[in-house]
Amino acid sequence: MPEVRIRKIATVVEEIRHEGGPLASVPLLRGAAMAVIENPFAGRYVEEIQPFMEDLKPLGLELANRLLAVLGGDASKIEGYGKGAIVGAGGELEHGALWHAPGGYAMREALGGAKAIVASTKKVGGVGARLDIPITHIHASYVRSHFDSMEIGLSDGPRANEILVALVMTTGPRVHSRSGGFTTAEIIGEDGLR
Repeated sequence: MPEVRIRKIATVVEEIRHEGGPLASVPLLRGAAMAVIENPFAGRYVEEIQPFMEDLKPLGLELANRLLAVLGGDASKIEGYGKGAIVGAGGELEHGALWHAPGGYAMREALGGAKAIVASTKKVGGVGARLDIPITHIHASYVRSHFDSMEIGLSDGPRANEILVALVMTTGPRVHSRSGGFTTAEIIGEDGLR
């Protein structure tokens, strides 16, 4: 498979102090690490694309570790995560699916064994396209307070022959979460769901 050719990497961190109610005692941090890479399959149909997932693993680890660092460097403080990809117009949706395993396993490794499936989304889009990445709790997908999302995107990508891949992490539940449901105190942590 071809090597992963990175055009640019970007990180962004949001510090959310309130959502119209009282100030949070500890602001929620929500961050994203993104890379714009060349799509080696753009412009043509290629049957065998799975090996490129293996090539993406080092990038997944690099982005997960960068993201953890900009969120303070303490894996025990991360409570939510998600991932996504925007495929440039010369590619196909399936090219974005190649990010599922490298992105998800990288965050689990960086966080020391998170159990829940990493929520994900992908789409084909043009330069400047935006993507809402879903976020769930790192150990139990059913924890309602951590259902969240982060909009990501870059003004100059992905170009038609590129893919923008992204990882997202948060340090807690939505600010002012009060919609009930399964709570962090009820996490068993055995199956990634509860």
